[in-house]
Amino acid sequence: QPLISSSKWLQLHGLKRNKLTLSQILSQIGFQHRKDYVTTLGKLVASRYADGLFPQYKRAQDGSVYNLTAKKELILHFVDCLMGAIELYKQRMEWLTSESRQIFGVIQERCIVIVLDFGTAAPADFDLCRDALSLVLVEQVTQIAKFNLIWAAQDLMKWQQKSTPVSEHTVKSAVVWLWKLDHMTAASHTRSAEALLEAMSDDAVSS
Repeated sequence: QPLISSSKWLQLHGLKRNKLTLSQILSQIGFQHRKDYVTTLGKLVASRYADGLFPQYKRAQDGSVYNLTAKKELILHFVDCLMGAIELYKQRMEWLTSESRQIFGVIQERCIVIVLDFGTAAPADFDLCRDALSLVLVEQVTQIAKFNLIWAAQDLMKWQQKSTPVSEHTVKSAVVWLWKLDHMTAASHTRSAEALLEAMSDDAVSS
């Protein structure tokens, strides 16, 4: 799937876009039972011409009543559409909560700098972090324009001096660099702040 936010995804695939919200469906399978204010009576009066002619549906949200006039085929068509929408939503949720996205979310920026701050992580945790970072590089960074890695170690380390165009070669190179990092090179508190400032100073990212 493309790296887009859920709000953008809903604009493309949501119920409203496909005219499948409750109000949109009701307007296509029937008509609203109207009430008008009768001055001589001084109150709202509902029309009665459709009483008993059509099945009715009352919306819980506002109490409005709809007379349902659609044939069974049209109702079943909307059932199929809604079932398809539910399946699409399930697929989106599974995608959002799987692999690198369950840790990093969905990268939406075209240029990024990832700051690595492993702190005093144990060797096993250090490797788990690198596994996760390798995954996000392969799954998501491959879909953007530029990237770089900065390690907030005792001596600040950059994969590249500035953000670099994404390609199969550069992503593989970054993964190799990541796995060559020495766990014994501990980070300091000041290095974390310096690494963030360095990342924000990258012209491609700040623009």
